[in-house]
Amino acid sequence: QVQPVESGGGSVQAGDSLTLTCVVSGRAFAFSSFDIAWFRQAPGKEREFVAATSWSTIRYADSVKGRFTVSRDNAKTTVYLQLNGLSPEDTAVYYCAADVPPYGGYDFWGQGTRVIVSS
Repeated sequence: QVQPVESGGGSVQAGDSLTLTCVVSGRAFAFSSFDIAWFRQAPGKEREFVAATSWSTIRYADSVKGRFTVSRDNAKTTVYLQLNGLSPEDTAVYYCAADVPPYGGYDFWGQGTRVIVSS
């Protein structure tokens, strides 16, 4: 069983930075083949895609390009999301999800970590 676990959320001021961490347990030998994505869900809104990293590509939502950076350490089965230039609009619960071959789709989700940005 593959299980992502997020950490690193907190309460910050506008303009501050945070680093979120997603540690993925299970099938560690195949982690480099996993597509790992970050999603977020703001209060009263639907969950939205933020960023993702696969073995060959990195993708970002337009709303975070230039401010957020996703990276991974395959040896540690860990994915990071660096959040810079935070604004109150970034307030949300941030989730990490894994797309594990050969299943297809983000079938494995963490419990989320909350980010609150005050103006």
